[in-house]
Amino acid sequence: MSMWKKLMNQKNDKSEYQPDDNDKPSLSYNKNENIQFLESYFTETPDLVYRHFQNPSGTSFTLVYLSDLADKSSINRDVIEPLVHKYNNQLPLDSIITVGEIKELFDWNSIIEALFEGFSILITDNKNSALRLETQGWPQRAIEEPQTESTLKGAHQGFIETAGKNIALIRRYLPHQELKMQKLKVGSRGKGTIHLLYLDDVVNKEALAMFKERLESIDVDSVINTGELVEFIESRPYSPFPQFLISERPDGVVSHLLQGRMAVILEGSPGALIAPMTFASFFQNVDDYSTRWITVSFIRLLRFLAFILAIFLPSFYIAAISFHYEVIPIELVLSVGESRQKVPYPPILEAFLMELVLEMLREAGQRLPAPIGQTVGIVGGIVIGQAAVEVGIVSNIMVIVVALTAISSFIFPNQDMAASVRLIRFPMMLISSMFGIVGIIIGMMCLFGHLASLKSLGIPYTSPMAPIIVKDWKDFLVRLPIFFMKHRPNSTKPQQDLRQGKKREWDDEN
Repeated sequence: MSMWKKLMNQKNDKSEYQPDDNDKPSLSYNKNENIQFLESYFTETPDLVYRHFQNPSGTSFTLVYLSDLADKSSINRDVIEPLVHKYNNQLPLDSIITVGEIKELFDWNSIIEALFEGFSILITDNKNSALRLETQGWPQRAIEEPQTESTLKGAHQGFIETAGKNIALIRRYLPHQELKMQKLKVGSRGKGTIHLLYLDDVVNKEALAMFKERLESIDVDSVINTGELVEFIESRPYSPFPQFLISERPDGVVSHLLQGRMAVILEGSPGALIAPMTFASFFQNVDDYSTRWITVSFIRLLRFLAFILAIFLPSFYIAAISFHYEVIPIELVLSVGESRQKVPYPPILEAFLMELVLEMLREAGQRLPAPIGQTVGIVGGIVIGQAAVEVGIVSNIMVIVVALTAISSFIFPNQDMAASVRLIRFPMMLISSMFGIVGIIIGMMCLFGHLASLKSLGIPYTSPMAPIIVKDWKDFLVRLPIFFMKHRPNSTKPQQDLRQGKKREWDDEN
């Protein structure tokens, strides 16, 4: 049976699970048979281009590529023109073609995969192989600063949807031979390319082996973005807290690589996946290391305070109004009672109503264009809040509590952690409405117990707080001067602990 008939029989097999097509036949010595195979495989694919041409000596070639994934000017200039005008059957093809990389392929699996990656395939007669030519040229956007990770003093560059460009940005910051990269494939239909980056002499080998094993075990049709990738590899998918960091900043990724962590670049996604992570890492920002340490330390403490307020402030309001008037000063009790005189609902319904309205305004402002979104958020919050107070739906104090809660949730530098905090707020409000302060304490104990049980690639999530690692506290609640942090974070268990040399000679002059 001919090879394309075998292929058609395979394609007509409509089983529920499609295999990886590892049994595709090899190339034929007959160029026409190879072209017929491709035409049989790529049915209803009008963007697949076949360029047939020959040189003056009579040698015929067929160049195959997907038009929207290849650079046509490079094909004409670096491939077709040299073959037509310079090739004389005496020189090897790779000495005539002037593209960056040329590789000889012998099986259809590699050829079809190369076509989908933007390469061009050159097929000649009387050869059972083809040449893969580096002519990728798909559309891509310009490098610009990420909107969700803006910085005041750092670099204004962000990742794009092309993995090669993203890796180049990382290598600009870290031009070192120990920066290693492993290339993996994920997906049975859309074979996504994953690049696993790490410092070979720093990274923990056990964590690296665990990370690679989880990536290779993914069995799915396709992985579109980094967020999908996270859900396949995280240890506790039902936890509200993020266990991996997704960043679009190359300088931030390099900073984590130097600390002994690993990064994953997914083709087609602008976000790099970083692991293993700890709870404290989500409260750190690139600007923390370009601003004076005293200022940063104050801001760090504000972030941790905002974490407590964003979760427990509405709960404390509900508990105090419903059960524990004695914890409020008498003057404030009278003021709260006067503002709640017209409110017909219990505090739990009042708080839930305002928090839900806040979340809807936030989501609406995020989905709309930036100028309109800001207007909707500001005007909507003021108009709705004022009207609700005047009508008697909510009290003045409730509006203040919701505003403080919203401001606290906006302080977090990481959006995934901010979303987790907003979600946890609602069960805390519910338990405080039933048990008061006791319910808040129970909820707090459950929350901290859950945090202590989490691990990211075997690394304790609450390190360096639990287990206590004293030397890592230099960059935890506060940030001491950088020249004090001579060692890498012990939480990542790096091979090389020391990252700075001897102390500064001029310190003795003080």
